[in-house]
Amino acid sequence: MTAKPPSTAPGVSSPQAGPNPASTVGAQAASAGRKPTSGSAAPASPSTAAASPGHTPANALVHVENLTKRYRTTTALRDFSLDLPAGHIVGLMGPNGCGKTTLLKILAGVLADYSGVVAIDGHAPGVATKKIVSYLPDADFLNPTWDAKQAISVYSRFFADFDAEKAASMVDFFELPTNRPLSEMSKGMGEKLQISLVMSRRARVFLLDEPISGVDPATRDVILEGILREFDPQSLLIVSTHLISDIEHFVDYALFVKEGRILLQGDADDLRAAHADSLDAIFRKEYR
Repeated sequence: MTAKPPSTAPGVSSPQAGPNPASTVGAQAASAGRKPTSGSAAPASPSTAAASPGHTPANALVHVENLTKRYRTTTALRDFSLDLPAGHIVGLMGPNGCGKTTLLKILAGVLADYSGVVAIDGHAPGVATKKIVSYLPDADFLNPTWDAKQAISVYSRFFADFDAEKAASMVDFFELPTNRPLSEMSKGMGEKLQISLVMSRRARVFLLDEPISGVDPATRDVILEGILREFDPQSLLIVSTHLISDIEHFVDYALFVKEGRILLQGDADDLRAAHADSLDAIFRKEYR
């Protein structure tokens, strides 16, 4: 049975104050509940090959074609095209302001008014895709008075596809206090709790916007380890970051974005081999 969210997600700020909380807690719940498919076939490779307008390639879980998004006098994304199949951990890399967050918001269905084609499993972002997309925004979205147990309880009620046992396991892995309110947790603890919730949905596409930003290096490693141990190989994980060296070992596909365009992309190992350098070094060269 699908859970029905209240008209306003509890304990979150208004849309004008940051990411729309209805898309991170409330609106996604409206049709959540799809379970991941089984199988052991090797994942297809990401591609930017052009498709006919409005046609999603058969193996593309995420399809973006000629996507352009403008904010008044600023163009955040310019003719952005990309096809991503399941089975990959994609690093969406670039400096702040390059368009990473805008892309993830569009994929998550919380930002509209764009031109081009965007499809998640063949559907335009919206109600039909909420059940297969789990989104971590770049800002806190939980009620600061909640503790871990309360947050898990709320997610269990909001999302029909939420696995409370998995969330509790991640909370335990991260060694988070279960009875301490979020307001009394450190930045790293809060980030771990939010990630525990987002990664515990049975989604097919996971969008994490700067999950390791603002925390110390040791905490970054633990967060990435926690994400990786819960990654379903039948799903697609897209992680945005400007901290390339920290995430390099974590991704198998790299997508470099600059000024709203794809600057460079490819299999992580292939890029390292072609450039005879690390992704971090490639990033530093390309963005000088």
